[in-house]
Amino acid sequence: MAKTALITGASSGIGLAVAKKFAQNNINLVLVARRLERLMQIKDELEKNYNVRVLPVQLDVRKRDDVFEYLSHLPDDFSDIDILINNAGLAAGLSFFQEGDVDDWEVMIDTNIKGLLYVTRAILPKMVEKNYGTIVNIASIAGHETYPRGNVYCATKAAVKHLSKALRMDVLGYDIRVISIDPGMVETEFSIVRFKGDKEKAKKVYENIKPLTAEDVAEAVFFSVNLPQHVCVEDMVLMPTQQASSILNIKNYKNF
Repeated sequence: MAKTALITGASSGIGLAVAKKFAQNNINLVLVARRLERLMQIKDELEKNYNVRVLPVQLDVRKRDDVFEYLSHLPDDFSDIDILINNAGLAAGLSFFQEGDVDDWEVMIDTNIKGLLYVTRAILPKMVEKNYGTIVNIASIAGHETYPRGNVYCATKAAVKHLSKALRMDVLGYDIRVISIDPGMVETEFSIVRFKGDKEKAKKVYENIKPLTAEDVAEAVFFSVNLPQHVCVEDMVLMPTQQASSILNIKNYKNF
């Protein structure tokens, strides 16, 4: 019987790449994002090309009541979630602490931490009830080590790292895996969002390096969830060969 995965932040980047990888391997999908038109396009593409079932769900993971309302009332064909991919997340701004935009802080905390908490709380009880499931949290190298002007973003990803470990402890005794995938630099819409649409500034982030792609991360996710259920990849750090820490090099840092 085909498994069902729920992926947040599924309309682009890592979330979309994971959706495609799963569809290629006969995993049905609940795709959660804010852009419904984009989700509908993805649904049509995946169902046509891979003969899987796809449910698009327009949802902002920051909105607690909406998360519990929608995810607690999924259609019967999609309500039995085997794999949860907590991918929705973002960086907003790159400012010294004393110059930080408090609105940016709120968006990052609400999305990267609270959104993950809401979605996991909505899905986990059924996994516990059936004694089976896999939860993958897309974290970051920024959760292991901070970098200048990364203050609040790095703090949110450190929270994801610790929540992943805490969750793993809390579900001991159930056949539930909790996996943290922690990429370094990945070329997606991440930097465009961070710099609020400034594509030229975003492009400078990836100068002098071949970054990871969303598909690279999707391969790591699929490898981890495709292992036997008794094998849990607790934490996988995935870096570009040319990046050895959260700070690439001083040339790139000075670009900002």
